[in-house]
Formats: sequence, structure tokens, C-alpha cells
Amino acid sequence: MRSADTEESLDAPRSRAFWLKPVFVLALVWLGCLSAVAGKEFVMPTAHAARTYPARDEHSTEKVTVAVDPYDVEDKASIFTVNYRNNGYLPVFFVITNDGDRPVSLVGMQAQMNTKDRSKLFPASMDDLLRRLSHPSRNDRQNTLPIPLPKKEVKGGVSRKVWDELEQAQFGAEAVEPHSTVRGFLFFDISDISNPLAGANFYVMGVRDSRGNELMYFEIPMEKYLSAPEEKKP
Repeated sequence: MRSADTEESLDAPRSRAFWLKPVFVLALVWLGCLSAVAGKEFVMPTAHAARTYPARDEHSTEKVTVAVDPYDVEDKASIFTVNYRNNGYLPVFFVITNDGDRPVSLVGMQAQMNTKDRSKLFPASMDDLLRRLSHPSRNDRQNTLPIPLPKKEVKGGVSRKVWDELEQAQFGAEAVEPHSTVRGFLFFDISDISNPLAGANFYVMGVRDSRGNELMYFEIPMEKYLSAPEEKKP
């Protein structure tokens, strides 16, 4: 017969295995989630013709249409690796279609969004975004996990991935070729505004034709976006 001490010594490894198993499973789940986040990459949305968006202004004479599509809800904003809303920014997908036979210049283009209280919001620059997204206080606490985590390359206070995302996402086209569409994101600082789209108007100035003549400014009431049926929002 086995003694009580012998049985206790045999049960000890079983007890440790009982507690270690769920800890190991949780660690695997945590690492899987971490890998999914780390592996996420920003992909620029495909642009439809500007006239297909609810919030648009079409100049039929010049055959140029400007449209905006705010990424103001979580499912749309999930294409980014950064939660810009938590950092006080609203990403707005900006689309311009040229249905004419000559190119259109955007070199001197200016965009702004006027809120219902007449505040004028302008697109953030790369420096503005990097400054907001940078975190000067570093987390130097020692990693207590049994598996070392890879270090992120940092550029200007943000990771290389965030830097690349911003470069890819920001609107940077200088022209729209005939019968083509250009697109990109404009980021507006809404940190002090609770409901920036309600009653707001989006303006675009400085678009010029191939002869250098400035087109009439574009004006887009954001209520066109807010009141559009959900299925019609690209």
C-alpha cells in the first residue's frame, strides 16, 4: 500500500499541471491577439466615382465632382491601426473625380470644414498628427512575460507602422487626370467638438483647370452624409 506521503507527492505534479494548463492557454490566446494586432496593415479603401457618394458637390460645367465620406463610426475606422478618434482626430475620405478631357490641378487646393458654431477646421499636417500621436513618456517597466516581445522601431515618437500608415493614408494628389478619380484621407482635429458633423459644411477652394483658371468653390453640407440611408453609404 502507498503511504499518505507518497500519494501527496504524486498529487503535487497533478495539482501544478491543473493550474498551469489554463495559464498556458490564456498566454497562447493573449499572444494570438497580440500577433493579430501586430500583423494588421492599413489598406487604402477603393474610391468610387465621386458622384456615387451622398455627400458631394458636382460641377457639371467643369465636369468635376468632390465628395467626402467621414470615417466616424467604429466599423469604418477599423481599417486603421490607430484609433484616431481617441486621439482627437476625425478621418475624412476625400474623393475628386474629373470627368473632363483635360487635367485638373490641385496644387493650390485648400479644404476646410466649418462647424455649426462657425469654427473653421483645417486638415492636419503630418507634423500635427505625429505630434499628437507621439507619447513622450515611455513605458520602461520590465517585461514579466516568459516570452520576450519584439521591439518596435520608432520614428519621431511613433512606430514605423504608424508612420507608414499616415504617409499612405493622407491625401497628396496634385492633379486629377482626365476621366479619373483620386482619393485619400484628410484628418480634422475635433478634440474640443462633441458633434462635429451636425450642421457642418465642407468647402474646397483652389482647384484649377488646365489653363490655370480657378473653379468655383465646392460646398458640401455634411447633413447629406448624416441623412443618407445606411445602404447608400459606400
